[in-house]
Amino acid sequence: MSRRCTISFCLLLVLCSVLAACATRTDPVGSQLQQSLQPQLQKQAPLRVDPHDLPQAVAEFYAARDWAPVWDDTRFAELVDEIGKVSNDGLDPEDYNYSTLKQYQSVGTDPVRLAARERLATRAYLLALIHLYHGKVDPVKLDAHWNFDKRPLDPEQGLNLAREAVEQNRIHEIFARVRPAFQQYDATRKALARLRAINNAGGWPQIPTGPLLKPGMQDMRVPLLRKRLELAGLIAHARPQYPDFYDDGLVRAVERFQQESYVDADGVLGAASLNELNIPLEQRIGQLRANLERMRWFMGQQKDDFVLVDIAGYRVYFMHDGKPLWKARVQIGKSYRQTPIFESTITTITLNPTWTIPPTILHEDSLPAIHRSLGYFSKNHIRVIDADGKELDPKTVDWNNLGKISLRQDAGPGNSLGQLVVRFPNSFSVYMHDTPHQDLFSSRQRAFSSGCIRVENIRDLAVLLLDDPQNWSREQLDAVLATNKTHNVVLHRQVPVLMAYWTVNVGEDGYVSFKPDVYGQDAVILRALEERGGE
Repeated sequence: MSRRCTISFCLLLVLCSVLAACATRTDPVGSQLQQSLQPQLQKQAPLRVDPHDLPQAVAEFYAARDWAPVWDDTRFAELVDEIGKVSNDGLDPEDYNYSTLKQYQSVGTDPVRLAARERLATRAYLLALIHLYHGKVDPVKLDAHWNFDKRPLDPEQGLNLAREAVEQNRIHEIFARVRPAFQQYDATRKALARLRAINNAGGWPQIPTGPLLKPGMQDMRVPLLRKRLELAGLIAHARPQYPDFYDDGLVRAVERFQQESYVDADGVLGAASLNELNIPLEQRIGQLRANLERMRWFMGQQKDDFVLVDIAGYRVYFMHDGKPLWKARVQIGKSYRQTPIFESTITTITLNPTWTIPPTILHEDSLPAIHRSLGYFSKNHIRVIDADGKELDPKTVDWNNLGKISLRQDAGPGNSLGQLVVRFPNSFSVYMHDTPHQDLFSSRQRAFSSGCIRVENIRDLAVLLLDDPQNWSREQLDAVLATNKTHNVVLHRQVPVLMAYWTVNVGEDGYVSFKPDVYGQDAVILRALEERGGE
């Protein structure tokens, strides 16, 4: 291209820019937007992805367009539709002024009302995207110890993507894109929509109390039970020849319900099963909403291999490539000594550990037993240690005025930590460990510990963590444990560990199962979700 042509082309570009700027200035809607929003840009504060910074973000959104409006009737209608759909994410469309938005669907040509619609639409749009991406509730406000990684997002890049999505008519696409991209989230959204449809149609029936309903019996409650399980998705709609007969198909459905509700799966309908069946549908809908919010919080956890402790589900998983490579049952903290929710990194495994009794357990559990009998020490293989590390005779200690002493349990199979401890740094003195109380793993609900996580078959987990077949095969691990000598092994590959809490699971067939909210945390999240606006 010649120099003359190049200069002419540049002049043409400048002329086009000038004309565009003039067009914006003469556009009455753009003038309204510039007048109302430009003061937000004079703060010169860095842009953040935060609901509190929405006025600045809205101003940045339009400044990048030379204040030109963007929400024509077609785009605006699509936005209103997407805002309505966030109810399936457990969010409230009214947080984004849904009713007011619908009133603005036909505003005519009045520049003032069109500018107001622009501001309202863009604010709702950005706020909804933020909530779908990071969650509406700040988990740190609910739990000061929350330390999970937040899903990363560059504010400028995010705002540009949001603006371009509107300009390119990809509004539906960006709403789908910001949602957590894993199957369980999508399945839970669909479950929430289905349960709300059932609720709008009258809900599910309550089953009256009565004598134990056993397989093969006839009972007037059976039709109600059948309807309840049909609405849950456990059995298909049918008209049996004997409606009051508790038949084999219904028994199998009840057994699955019991198993996934953490009550005894014996097919007998008793008080515990009835209690679970009769939990109001509105409460189950609330659980789904709380768990969708949790999933949005956890979307920042993009890791390779990691250990996941499902506290409410009493399970632990070794995750590899996003799938469970190994799983086992766990025992968690009692309701008054809750296992905390946090993330850390597994660094060390202790073989044949001793156990120094923590202060809380010492004062609340050990001292009452000591006052009853000093035989507590020999029976439990516990030694009294002074501040200098010397062993004391329990008979010489004033158990009403302890001073600086500690109680230490010897290593061995009877140790409260069992024969193996998996350690990771945290401020709670929490770890995963073996236990002599293996019989408790057979219980359906397993909140028995003082906060730490007791793991069934923990030796299998240790082999995965050690990841050293040459030196730490299962046989070699068993041989070292058989010596009863304490030995610390530092992992050559540190593995993340996540303590998570979910009270809902959606199976591959779409069946929604609900876990007991053993720590009562769903209600806390729901109260926060109900707070208006999220700002």
